Amino acid sequence: MTALALADLLQQDAFIARHLGPSPTEQMEMLTAIGADNLDELMAQTLPAAIHLPAVVDLPPPRAEHRALDDLKRIAQKNVLKKNLIGLGYHDTLLPNVILRNVLENPGWYTAYTPYQAEIAQGRLEALLTFQQVVMDLTGLELANASLLDEATAAAEAMSMARRLSKSASMRFFVDGTAFPQTVDVLKTRAAGSGFELVFGDAGEASRHDVFGALLQYPDAKGEVRDLSVSIAALKAAGAIAVVAADLLALALLKSPGDMGADIVLGSSQRFGIPCGFGGPHAAFFAARAAYARSMPGRIIGVSRDVNGKPALRMALQTREQHIRREKANSNICTAQALLANMAGFYAVYHGPKGIDVIARRIHRLAAILDAGLQEAGIRQLNLAYFDTLRLDVGERASAIHQAAQAAGYNLRLQDGEIGIAVNEGITPEDVAALLFVITGGTPDIAALDARIAAHDPALPENLLRHDAILTHPVFNRHHSEHAMLRYLKKLQNRDLALDHAMIPLGSCTMKLNAVSAMLPVTWAEFADMHPFAPREQTLGYQALIAQLAEWLKAITGFDAISLQPNSGAQGEYAGLTAIRRYHASRGEAMRKVCLIPKSAHGTNPASAQMAGMTVVEVECDAAGNVDIADLKAKAKTHAAALAALMFTYPSTHGLFEENPREICALIHAHGGQVYMDGANLNAQVGLTAPGFIGADVSHINLHKTFAIPHGGGGPGMGPIGLKAHLAPFMPGHVTNAQHSDAQGAVAAAPFGSASILPISWMYIAMLGGKGLKQATQVAILNANYIARRLHAHYPVLHVGKNGRVAHECILDIRPVKAATGVTEIDIAKRLMDYGFHAPTVSFPVPGALMVEPTESENKAELDRFIAAMINIRAEIRQIENGVWPKNDNPLKHAPHTQETLAAADWPRPYSREIAAFPLPWVKENKFWPAVGRVDDVYGDRNLVCGLPPGFG
Repeated sequence: MTALALADLLQQDAFIARHLGPSPTEQMEMLTAIGADNLDELMAQTLPAAIHLPAVVDLPPPRAEHRALDDLKRIAQKNVLKKNLIGLGYHDTLLPNVILRNVLENPGWYTAYTPYQAEIAQGRLEALLTFQQVVMDLTGLELANASLLDEATAAAEAMSMARRLSKSASMRFFVDGTAFPQTVDVLKTRAAGSGFELVFGDAGEASRHDVFGALLQYPDAKGEVRDLSVSIAALKAAGAIAVVAADLLALALLKSPGDMGADIVLGSSQRFGIPCGFGGPHAAFFAARAAYARSMPGRIIGVSRDVNGKPALRMALQTREQHIRREKANSNICTAQALLANMAGFYAVYHGPKGIDVIARRIHRLAAILDAGLQEAGIRQLNLAYFDTLRLDVGERASAIHQAAQAAGYNLRLQDGEIGIAVNEGITPEDVAALLFVITGGTPDIAALDARIAAHDPALPENLLRHDAILTHPVFNRHHSEHAMLRYLKKLQNRDLALDHAMIPLGSCTMKLNAVSAMLPVTWAEFADMHPFAPREQTLGYQALIAQLAEWLKAITGFDAISLQPNSGAQGEYAGLTAIRRYHASRGEAMRKVCLIPKSAHGTNPASAQMAGMTVVEVECDAAGNVDIADLKAKAKTHAAALAALMFTYPSTHGLFEENPREICALIHAHGGQVYMDGANLNAQVGLTAPGFIGADVSHINLHKTFAIPHGGGGPGMGPIGLKAHLAPFMPGHVTNAQHSDAQGAVAAAPFGSASILPISWMYIAMLGGKGLKQATQVAILNANYIARRLHAHYPVLHVGKNGRVAHECILDIRPVKAATGVTEIDIAKRLMDYGFHAPTVSFPVPGALMVEPTESENKAELDRFIAAMINIRAEIRQIENGVWPKNDNPLKHAPHTQETLAAADWPRPYSREIAAFPLPWVKENKFWPAVGRVDDVYGDRNLVCGLPPGFG
């Protein structure tokens, strides 16, 4: 028996092999196929020598999965959990376990990609359409989108939308003086970049100001409920857009903002079963009048039909909108909160209208009982009408009561000498009795108080109640048993292709393994049940997690500081550019507003620059796909006096490590600008080079790409930013729990963004260590080059480096095929569904091309299956070229093929059913059937329907 060292037997680095798809033997086979002796030689051929890191990244060694989980559990246990009655838009909830187990903890839901390929995303699309229906029902408006990032950023989007819609010439926006403080914080940041002036005051005074719009809070931050009808009518009469930030669960009882005349309604759906999670992720909702559909930010799911006339869903109007309109886009949003929106919609399905009504009434009843008990004890309660929140005037006793409540296990709000108590779904009559004892010292008769309130409840007068029916669609009235709900969820899941079925080879999207060990801590109570505004002494575990993750990210990126606040990559772009803008202003150079952006940049880049108050100037690319240095030099010189920044993706969106990134950075610095490196492709740098080492000043870090937070079918995402020391003072702060002592405004609602998913990236880095992270990058580059080499004889690889290598992705040029046969990149994308694959990225960054990124997690067998599918599709195209199949009657033009189509008695096509459904032998082993045929996008946009039609659910 061969003797092994104890270090080998401990297997501390075992996760590296679990994460990497190709085995060492397979790696050598692939290296041989592409003509490289080893991974180091391949890296030398791919990356410019000048940017190779001189030393290994300083990170702890890899940890075994169980060891990493134990270490993180010890960190988590430093958090102290209490019942949170703080409110301010965050509430303890009860997530039904059938949704917890079958959605939040199910890779069939959390590993799917954004539903750009509608035919293999019908389940997720229906779930998002259901969420939209919930929002429309409760807000009383005709149109809703499929979620935004959080309530505060949704308010900022509403402000920008109001400016687009309003006929007023004003640049002033009114903000309710009782809006949530975190919302006001984010509004201030956005207003500064957009040139808006914010006006604050009482909601009743809004129309007295010359404004283009107004945000009113309902119920307000103090818990008061007011009828806003008169204020809204006056605003609209003055030409302003009326925006209402509402509590979605309260709207089950309260008069809807739509009935009060609101133009836009927004808020958080967190109360629909989503854990607090120290601030996120939570799906914001956003609704508007139907006439405003083309001005809406974010994604809208709409109903269309497929080629057979069958109802089919797809993303309407805004599909990749920012890539088309760039700086003229409605927003820079590229990812939202699809997974959380799905869960909130499912919460409504599971409980139904009666269940939601009972939950809302229970919360209000317990608040009213608490109020009555306090009044009996002589405590003055300040809210005249309320849903769930009480304000107590207890004078000098406020601090003592606050502390006593904490000792008894309850977090209350202490603000301006008042005690605030926000009752939530998890509160019981026993909790009410305990609170009354803490505050009054007495033992209340809860039953007697209940009887009194049941007979007469002055807290919600008739004029504030809603009287229209909600959630009337059958989907909300038929899945209330757990068995029925389980099957409903499974039915939808079966209509979606996710990573649990096959490779998703999307370029710049990095669909890699989301390890179960990394996912487990997300649902630990210590992380899931923490309020973002809990006292700091209760959040020591989160503080330790965040500090350690930030240190690791600094080591990986070469930056001096990290902000974990931005809760998407696009928000990271905006935060980084905002830091640059603040930096220039601090130096008396506020006139620096020009942002140079190469034409190959991500579509979010120009939109983010515009949001940050910058003027976009495009830079050309050369024939090889690199930034045109001559054009960059000319434009940097022309705009030197006003140059703020260059947004620069590295490796480029064309999949190339350009040869001169340091020279590019130096050029911008020489003209007084800052370099923003787009972090979308950071997964091709980790362990090999680093943005800070190359010369960038700031970069966002897509944790949902490079560091393995799953895409969730279109969100959640996390886009922290790394900054050099001179920019660090200008990173986002936060009004309620500032990361720094400065007064920099926030870019997201919570101080640390979607904090509850940060443990995923912590686990990923801990299990891989510096050694594994570098190997992951190397294998990602190997896999991409293997695909490029195997396919280049069938599809031209559009851009390669000077040694014939690509980075982590490659672009296949379909334009010659299209010219010869009429087969488009869309046809190939749809045909891949018949082979069981999601398509690569279509027509971005090059129209008429496919961008392929295999990631490091796909093994050689899966790569070979994808390659075989692409080669076989090329053979099918030759059948068209040779006249065997007509140009408009062939497997590619009719793809994807559904079971219904294949089972039809009539088969009038010039190819067999076998070719249609099982084009290669192995497809039969694990066939994925598209739920619908090719979707007609044009029909859906011409006949916009964004709610659930009959027959769904």
